[in-house]
Amino acid sequence: MPRPLPVPPEPPADFEVAAFLPVLAGGLAAAPNVILQLAAPGVGYGVLESTVHSGNVMIHPIKRLRTTMTYLAVALLGTDEERAAYREAVNTSHRQVRSTAESPVKYNAFDVRLQLWVAACLYWGLADLHERLHGPMDSPEADAFYQYAARLGTTLQVRADMWPPDRAAFDRYWSENLAATTVSPAVRAYLRDLVDLKMLPLPVQVLLSRPHRYLVAGMLPPHVRDQMGLRWTPRDEWLLSRTLRLLGHVDNALPHSVRRLPLGIYLSDLRFRRKHGLPLV
Repeated sequence: MPRPLPVPPEPPADFEVAAFLPVLAGGLAAAPNVILQLAAPGVGYGVLESTVHSGNVMIHPIKRLRTTMTYLAVALLGTDEERAAYREAVNTSHRQVRSTAESPVKYNAFDVRLQLWVAACLYWGLADLHERLHGPMDSPEADAFYQYAARLGTTLQVRADMWPPDRAAFDRYWSENLAATTVSPAVRAYLRDLVDLKMLPLPVQVLLSRPHRYLVAGMLPPHVRDQMGLRWTPRDEWLLSRTLRLLGHVDNALPHSVRRLPLGIYLSDLRFRRKHGLPLV
């Protein structure tokens, strides 16, 4: 039996996470969030040098999408038992991800500091997209979502007491660690292929790579965007801001049941896999 997960801080009893799950614009933050995660050298080289090719987005993009979305689904919507089961499945892959003597930096997929950074990126990405779509959150709802988002880390090895205790503490953690990010040339080359959708068929690349590059540039913090060598102008910012607010008006009209639907599909897939003894990752 998987051991119980640490209990994260609890939001108010009436908190509904579905309000923070974007439907129409959810995919916009995916690639920028991957770039943020890999901008931490230990995460970047861990992905770049990983021998677990089944999880490589450039080789198996559909499978990688499923495992990532399933992690979000089980972390945000799953039961404690489902979270523990998925953690054990992820651990199986993570055991093979560790640096060698030739690696430029030392890393280990079980390093809780790296896991905390990845969880922080996921939380920041969801909160940032929510505010771009709907405007600033009021303090109570922002606090409630922040407390709930601890599950993004505690579903793996991050202890509940490692999650910064409040949003002010998170802002300090985020500022310090974001400033320390460095996209090395090797990791940048890998990420530029992701930005340009090189893992997809050529017709899709030709059709979507340019708008995808624009969206990625617009969703990244400026200094990470600069490290990636992506162009951005005030006019680009004006256009993206208004496009997202328009999507936000439509997204805001959707009921919670619809907001849960995309992640709910992946959670249903996880439950099907557990019931029939299929691999979870």
